[in-house]
Amino acid sequence: MRALRQNLIFAMTTNTRLLSAAAVSIAFAAALSAADITIFDGAKNIGFPAKKCEIKDGALLTARDAEFEGNWDLSKNLDFKFDVENASNTHTLKLKLQICDSKAKTTDFLQTGTVELAPRERRTFVYKHPRPPKHPEVAAKIKGMRASPFGGGDRSSLPSDYSKIEKIKLVNRHRVPMKLYSLTAAEHDPADVPAWFNMSEKEFFPFVDKYGQFKFREWPGKARFDGDLKAAAEKERKELAGNPGPVNRDRFGGWTAGGKREATGHFRTEKIGGKWWLVDPDGNLFWSHGVVRVTPSSAITPLDGRKFYFENLPQKDDPFALFYTTKDELLVPHYQKRGIKETYDFSAANIFRKYGDNWRDKYAEIAHKRLRSWGLNTIANSSDSSIFLQRKTPYIERFEVKGPALANSDGWWWPFRDPFAKEFREDVKRNLKERKEQLNDPWCIGFFVDNELHWGGPEDLAKCALASPADMPAKRAFAEDLKKKYSGDIKKLNEAWKTSYSDWNDFLSKTEVPKGADSGDLKNFTAKMAEEYFKAIRDELKALAPNKLYMGCRFAGGSNELAINAAAKYCDVISYNLYRDHLKGFKLPKGIDKPVMVGEWHFGSTDRGPFHPSLIMKADQNARAQAYYDYAKSALENPAIVGIHWHQFSDQAVTGRFDGENFQVGLTDVCDNPYPETISKVREIGYKMYDVRNKAKAE
Repeated sequence: MRALRQNLIFAMTTNTRLLSAAAVSIAFAAALSAADITIFDGAKNIGFPAKKCEIKDGALLTARDAEFEGNWDLSKNLDFKFDVENASNTHTLKLKLQICDSKAKTTDFLQTGTVELAPRERRTFVYKHPRPPKHPEVAAKIKGMRASPFGGGDRSSLPSDYSKIEKIKLVNRHRVPMKLYSLTAAEHDPADVPAWFNMSEKEFFPFVDKYGQFKFREWPGKARFDGDLKAAAEKERKELAGNPGPVNRDRFGGWTAGGKREATGHFRTEKIGGKWWLVDPDGNLFWSHGVVRVTPSSAITPLDGRKFYFENLPQKDDPFALFYTTKDELLVPHYQKRGIKETYDFSAANIFRKYGDNWRDKYAEIAHKRLRSWGLNTIANSSDSSIFLQRKTPYIERFEVKGPALANSDGWWWPFRDPFAKEFREDVKRNLKERKEQLNDPWCIGFFVDNELHWGGPEDLAKCALASPADMPAKRAFAEDLKKKYSGDIKKLNEAWKTSYSDWNDFLSKTEVPKGADSGDLKNFTAKMAEEYFKAIRDELKALAPNKLYMGCRFAGGSNELAINAAAKYCDVISYNLYRDHLKGFKLPKGIDKPVMVGEWHFGSTDRGPFHPSLIMKADQNARAQAYYDYAKSALENPAIVGIHWHQFSDQAVTGRFDGENFQVGLTDVCDNPYPETISKVREIGYKMYDVRNKAKAE
């Protein structure tokens, strides 16, 4: 989206790691001018934080956000200079600067620029906030995108009136101690904007070319003609032929130099010398280095109300009209849930341009070759079954359970389903039977079931049961447990909970969650529901696929320990989606000794391709590549972790998918061209990963 001087730019006084939702510009911070506005200066006793913080030795000391409230006219002052020090001896400090008027929303902290400071490091940064476009009506027409070409997006709008700024915040999400010495809003150059910031509607729309790329910016590898795609295919064919893959690997990608273990014909887990491993069907040690969503349909984008964004969409009788119909099967329900009627699949259309007739088969063939050449050995979840069922690369499948939903349990994707309901187990069985080819397939490592459920706190699932209707099986199970504890006497429950239920039917019929409900009762039933959830899935999975690993539910970052303890009891592998810089120090809760699979992680930048730099931003493609290597190495050195799966194989659409995500997270771009910097580092760690794992310290 952004070239050298674009809407989120940091300039630094010295060489530093720098991240932003734009490309990097490096400069020295200039001296203050008379028109600069001082928001805070600890040495001069100017400005006070909105929240109580200690100010000592000319610096604001905090491990939280540094937030300032007031009334500022910043219409000419959008270059923010801040002098800050990381006060931690051990942790990296990440800061993001936001400004808000009364209308700006800030629910997504990921689109503002970000800086990093190493432990005890002090720097002065300049953050160039997005300038207001000359024609705000153009930016107002950008919808359905987490990040827009003008800054902001669906979850983080920019101020509508820069003359009435009410809040300035340095967001410190990870609560690392810092010292802020000064923060100044410096006068900016109004001409310092990308060309499209001055475009009228007629000039700007359509802003996406026929390849699904942003028209008004250039970057290395951007496609301009169909011939560019074909030339890239031929170049890569030769490159893959010269790099067929690492040595000492068996047909599954297991380590032939690591010593033979028992060969069962299927994947299994084993702890060896204080480190967890997978063992492949041939009895070789295996560590799962994989990638999510290996599919030609990664860049599908909604068209509803947005067709004028796109240049040269095909007519219905055009061969490229096929790509109005191609789908990512796992994500189809999310489009349906939102009532999205029409989409276009730019990534598959480009693959058709690139490979011609039989494009699906040719893409599948090169996908397997790429994975082997790049040092990857797993097609992770949400991938195209026509690719992984060729049985050339091990795979892990995922499905999501449907059934009656608990009240108030809506999470990121779907509500929490009642595991006591008969429909829950029936849906697990249905999903497995639909995958009958995979149930005894040696190439299938196992199954993830569900993704990033909202487990809440240690009392929350019980509270959701209480808020559910009387016929909800979970609520009835809770009532039976309470009857046993309180000897069937509703008066004893009322005394303990400070309630006034007339009888047990009254308990079932009420949907208010009593404020005085006994915490122990709530925690006990939450734990019971978590156990029932994992037990029901394990029972049905092992009945139909006894040789496949139950890979867990893909916890989002952390989760409450009641859920993790239940997972440890019934899952073969506990899975997490862990978006962070590295896995040093990652541990399961005390007392749990199980293998761990990282189901999702990634890094992105915006120096090429889509507008959003992903959940973990890096300055450019070189920084992103190094971050891949560092994360993977830290995982290999962690004795509990048995694999990591990058999210995802190819970039998302520049104009966003069903939920607006338009992340630069692919190993390949929308035109199916690999990012060479990242691939170089994927190969580097992938080729030596078993040596790194073997030499890593045990528990």
